Amino acid sequence: MNKTRTRIAVSGFSLTRGCERGFTLVETLVALAIFGLVAGVFLSGLTVSSKSVMVSQERVAAESLAKSQMEYIKAQDYSDIGNYLKIDVPTDLRDQVYDIAVDDPVDIHLGELQKITVTVTHNGDTVFTLVGYKVNR
Repeated sequence: MNKTRTRIAVSGFSLTRGCERGFTLVETLVALAIFGLVAGVFLSGLTVSSKSVMVSQERVAAESLAKSQMEYIKAQDYSDIGNYLKIDVPTDLRDQVYDIAVDDPVDIHLGELQKITVTVTHNGDTVFTLVGYKVNR
C-alpha cells in the first residue's frame, strides 16, 4: 500500500494497465482555444501599442516643426503686413508629406503686437496648431 501511494504521488496516474489515461480530444481542443484567445488578446495589444507609438511620433514631429517655425518668425523683423518667411521642412518629413502653414497675423494692439498661428499638417490632416505672439521692438 505504501508503494502504491508513492507511485501515485510521483506519476499522478495509476500504474495498472486498465486505468491508463491521457488527454482527450476535447481537452486538447479546449486548451488550443484558450491558447488562441490569449494569443489574440496579446496580438491586439501589440497592434494598439504600435498605433499609439506612430501617433505619438507624428505629434512630436509636428510640434517640433511648429515650434521651429514660430521661433523663426520671432527672429525676423516685425512686419505690418505679416509676410514672414517659412522654414524649409526637413527632407525626411517632407517625404512623409508634412507641411507648415502660417496664417496671416492678427494685429492685437495698434501695430505693437501680433497674434501668429502656425499649423502643421500631415497627409492633408491638421496635426498640430501653435499660437504665439510677436512684439514690435
